[in-house]
Amino acid sequence: MLEKALVGGRKYWIWMACLLAVMVVGFIMWLWQLSYGLGITGMSRDVSWGVYIANFTFLVGVAAAAVMVVTPYYIHHYKVFGRITILAEFLGVSAVTMCLLFIIADLGNPFRALNVLIHPTPNSILFWDMVVLNGYLFLNIFVGWNVLTAERKGTAPPRWIKPFIYVSIPWAVSIHTVTAFLYAGLPGRHFWLTAIMAARFLASAFAAGPALLIIFCLIVRKNTKFDPGNEPIRTLSGIVTYAMCLNVFFFLLEVFTGFYSNIPGHMHTIQYLFAGLHGHNALVPWMWTATFFAAASLVLLLVPATRRTDDTLVVACICVFIATWIDKGVGLVLGGFVPNPLHHITEYRATVPEILITLAIWATGFFILSALYKVAITVKEEQQQA
Repeated sequence: MLEKALVGGRKYWIWMACLLAVMVVGFIMWLWQLSYGLGITGMSRDVSWGVYIANFTFLVGVAAAAVMVVTPYYIHHYKVFGRITILAEFLGVSAVTMCLLFIIADLGNPFRALNVLIHPTPNSILFWDMVVLNGYLFLNIFVGWNVLTAERKGTAPPRWIKPFIYVSIPWAVSIHTVTAFLYAGLPGRHFWLTAIMAARFLASAFAAGPALLIIFCLIVRKNTKFDPGNEPIRTLSGIVTYAMCLNVFFFLLEVFTGFYSNIPGHMHTIQYLFAGLHGHNALVPWMWTATFFAAASLVLLLVPATRRTDDTLVVACICVFIATWIDKGVGLVLGGFVPNPLHHITEYRATVPEILITLAIWATGFFILSALYKVAITVKEEQQQA
C-alpha cells in the first residue's frame, strides 16, 4: 500500500517538497552539531535540557492521545470512531518518531543511544522510557497497518490482532506516565517534585492530542473526498474540553500548593515564569501568551455554539495546541531548571541551529504523517466508491 503515498496532486507534492527542504536544512545543522558538539545550542551546565527535550515531552502526549479514540472504539464499541481510528494511530506513529529524533538530537552523538541497550539498567526510568516509546511505536505501526490492510480487502481485522490492540491502550498511558516520572523522580528540582506530575501530563495529552486530530480531520474533509464525519469530531471536542479544564485545574493546584505552603523552591519557579525573578524574565512573555490562549480555548470550548461550529472549533483547537505546547515545553521543562538547587539563575535561549534542527524534526514528523495519511485516505476513498 505504500505506493499510494507516491501518487498525489500538485498541492501534495509542493507540501512534501517544502517539508523535505526544511529537513535538509536541519540535517545540515545537525551535522554541524555532531561535529562541533552541543556547544552550538543554548544549553549549559545549569540548563541541561532545552528545546529538544521540551518538544519531546510535548509530543509524547500527542502520541498518547490516540488512546482517546482507540479505547471508545475497541472497548466500548463506539462505532463512529471507526472512521478516524487509523488517523489517530498514524498520528501516534509520527509523534513517537519525532520523540525519538528529539532524543537523538539531545544526546549529541546518536551512538550514545546504544548504551541503553548495551548496558541496560532496569532501575532507571530512562531505560523504561526507551522500552515504552519503542514498544508504542511498534504497536501503532503493526496494528494500524494490519487494520488498514483488512479494510482495503473489505474484511474484518484478524482476530489475532485484538490482543495487540488491547495492550496498546494501557501502553499509551504508560508512555506519558513514565515520561512524567523522569521529572517527578528528581528530588533536587522542586517544581517537578509533585505527585500529580503524571496526572498533569495525561490531562495535557488528552487535550492537545485530540485537538490536533480534530484539526487534521477538518483538513482531510476539506481537501479530500473522505469525510471523517461530524459525530466523531463533536465527541473529540468534548474530550478536549474536559481535558483542558483538568489541565488548567491541575496547574492551579500547583500554584496553590507552592504559595499557600510558602515553599520557596516551588514559588520561585512560578514567580520566574510569570513575573520574573531577580531581574530575569526571559520566559514571562511565553507564559502569559500560554495563559491567554488557554483562557481563549476554554471560552470557545465551554460555549456549545462555538464548540459545534467548525471555524471556531479550529480556533479553539489551535489555542489548546499553543497553550499546552508552551506550558509543557517552555514552562515545565525550562522552568524546572530556574533557579537551580543552589538558587542561581541561568536563563536559556535557543540558538538558530537548535531551532532549525527542531523545525527539521517537526518537518520529518509531518512528512511521515502526510505519507501515511495519503495511504489511509486513499484506501478510505476506494472503500467509499466500492
